[in-house]
Amino acid sequence: MAKILAFIETRDNQIKASGFETVSEAVKLAKELQCEAEALVIGDNAVSSANELGKYGISKVIAVENQRLNKYSTTAFAKIAAEICRQKGFDIILLSATAMGKDLGPRVSAKLEAGLAADVIDLKVENGDVIATRPVYAGKAIIDIKITSSIKMFSLRPNVFKAEKVEESTPELEKVSIELNDTDFGVQVNEVTVSNEKIDVAEANIIVSGGRGLKGPENYHLVEELAKVLGAGVGASRAVVDAGWRPHSEQVGQTGKTVSPTLYIAVGISGAIQHLAGMSTSKCIVAINKDKDAPIFGIADYGIVGDVFEILPVLTEEFKKLLSN
Repeated sequence: MAKILAFIETRDNQIKASGFETVSEAVKLAKELQCEAEALVIGDNAVSSANELGKYGISKVIAVENQRLNKYSTTAFAKIAAEICRQKGFDIILLSATAMGKDLGPRVSAKLEAGLAADVIDLKVENGDVIATRPVYAGKAIIDIKITSSIKMFSLRPNVFKAEKVEESTPELEKVSIELNDTDFGVQVNEVTVSNEKIDVAEANIIVSGGRGLKGPENYHLVEELAKVLGAGVGASRAVVDAGWRPHSEQVGQTGKTVSPTLYIAVGISGAIQHLAGMSTSKCIVAINKDKDAPIFGIADYGIVGDVFEILPVLTEEFKKLLSN
């Protein structure tokens, strides 16, 4: 019988939104496979997160605490996750495909000799096997994957899977101690700088992104004003970032951040393959571009052909009126 482990990502002992998505999918998968699902939390105060996970249906939480784990260490976290899987016999591991998950997943996979399906956008069970769906060829195609190794790992694209609360319960808590030494902390994050004013595009529910169609950084205030009205994150195309108009932290695309918001508004973005790969799974895409043949219109749910300098101010004012009522 399969046994599922959900790795729960935290920051400052607070569970990230992607962590709730991961645990919900683990619970859902366990029901379909008729097996057990447990969650793993690592940190300097991991126990504090346990009860909150009970709201999402998990029955047991494994907590690994150590004062030195207050910041992410790729080497220490990978050792802990692999050791827990060996000790407890987990053969299906879920984690989020965040920056941390993309770093941690392959390391744990190598330690366990486990197959890893990365950046998954759907999981289903067929004849007792877990089938993962993920984009390939920069998002131009979608494939189904069946992992044949004895231990299977899946990293889930953030904002794609739904975090579903169930009848609240208090999960069983098991504190596990894993011996760590200085060598295990060979690589560690020293500092995390978080902007209190900007919404991270990787976690934003609404994103307004700008491209070269804005003609210069001095016009980016049009994107920022619309984003402020909508409570959205501000994104940028690679061309804009390469030109020095915006920081890399805002870049959406294959070499930037992969996003899946409820609403994605692309302003003056033509839709290069690299950009589409990072946002094509958005639930609703609105494109504004003066070129009616721009590739972005090929995946857009709604398209506006016209001058962004005329359209954006009007759109912003209309949203202000609508949202003020």
